[in-house]
Amino acid sequence: MTAAALPAGLRADTAPSAAPTEKRLAELPLTVLVGVTGVGKSTALSALAGKAGKVLPDRREVTDAVMIWPLAGEAVTDREERFRLTAQYRAAHHGGMAQALGSLWAATDVWDGRLVFDGLRGLDEVRYATDQFPLWRFVALGAPDTVRVRRLLGRGDQFDRVQVDGVQTAAVGDLRRALGELNGVQDVFSASELDELARLSSEGHTPADILAKAKIVVSERRNYDPQAAEKHLQTLPPSRALILDTVALSAAEVAAQVEAWA
Repeated sequence: MTAAALPAGLRADTAPSAAPTEKRLAELPLTVLVGVTGVGKSTALSALAGKAGKVLPDRREVTDAVMIWPLAGEAVTDREERFRLTAQYRAAHHGGMAQALGSLWAATDVWDGRLVFDGLRGLDEVRYATDQFPLWRFVALGAPDTVRVRRLLGRGDQFDRVQVDGVQTAAVGDLRRALGELNGVQDVFSASELDELARLSSEGHTPADILAKAKIVVSERRNYDPQAAEKHLQTLPPSRALILDTVALSAAEVAAQVEAWA
């Protein structure tokens, strides 16, 4: 099986010296999306792609090439296991994805202009990026965790998979009980929010799928704190950070604000 590879013009920091046309991404002007799964980054990314420049490989691709393959030696699709491996990487590299991204070498004849990256998560990554890479700018997107579960249920991404002990029955009570038993769930969802999630089965979603998407949100929140990241970005000048609520704003309004700011 072939190891995960970055696209042409990008490489990991494995060689001692750079080619004349290469620079680290740390030295280039990037526009970086900040937000956890299901906050609406695709809308902002579409708005940025034509306005700000070329889109770099996304977080998933960089994670595969720089973190997952070196640690696991194989592809890993289960989200919970990926969270475990990326946490292992962060234990040795406290800047997490920001540190991994900034260390990549880019051929400037391929990756020129202002580049766009999707994306960073949590306070540690964002603070490392803002402190270490002064040319980077940030668009932070936020949404409540129950909204994120709904969006995950609606987007049909094959990547949104975790191993769950199946809830095979459609009974709301059984699903509600399983949701309440998720590790760390009490730190993310209130009892009333879990009741709301359990009732999603009446909208045609399977209990197993609801449980899986809730587990993704809980696992991600255990590793990244979006509120702390946003609070840190609020300390930056408006020219360097844009913070948007993707529930208060429609997709068109998000795109318009991103385009105007970029």
